[in-house]
Amino acid sequence: MINEEIKDKEVRVIGNDGDQLGVMSAKEALDLADKHGLDLVKIAPQATPPVCKIMDYGKYKFELAKRDRETRKNQKVVNVKEIRLSPSIDTNDFNTKVNHAVKFIKSGDKVKVTVRFRGREVNHSSLGTTLLEKFSEAISEVAVVEKGAKLEGKNMSMVIAPK
Repeated sequence: MINEEIKDKEVRVIGNDGDQLGVMSAKEALDLADKHGLDLVKIAPQATPPVCKIMDYGKYKFELAKRDRETRKNQKVVNVKEIRLSPSIDTNDFNTKVNHAVKFIKSGDKVKVTVRFRGREVNHSSLGTTLLEKFSEAISEVAVVEKGAKLEGKNMSMVIAPK
C-alpha cells in the first residue's frame, strides 16, 4: 500500500535514510513524504502500529525488477534428454548412442537412458540391467549415474548427470 491507500490512524514512520521518525498520524506522514517529494509505503502492515517508510517507490520497483532480471540471467536451465535402447542393440548402434549421450552431457544436460522391452523381452530384464551398466561404464569419464536402473512397466531407465 502506498500514499493515499494507507487508511490507518497512526503509523510508525521510517525516513528515507533509515532513521526512525516516530509514531504519527497517516496524514502527517503523507504530508512529510510529499514535502520531500517521495512516497509513503507501508512495509509492515501486521505490526502495531503499522510501519511505513518514506521512499521513492518508482525507483524501488525498478531496483526489484533489475535484481529479478539479474537472477534470471544467472540461472541455468537443465534439460533432460532421452536416449532409447533395445535389449538386442548391436555394438555400433550402442557406440553411436553413447556418443550422443556424451554430446548431451558436455552441453550441460542430463540424460535419461531407457531400455524398451517389447513382448516377452520383459521376462529377460537382466539383459536391460547389464546393458545399462555397460552404458554407465562407457560414459563414466564425463558423467555420473544420478538415478540407478529401475524397471517401470515395459521400460527400464536410469538418469545420468554431468560430473
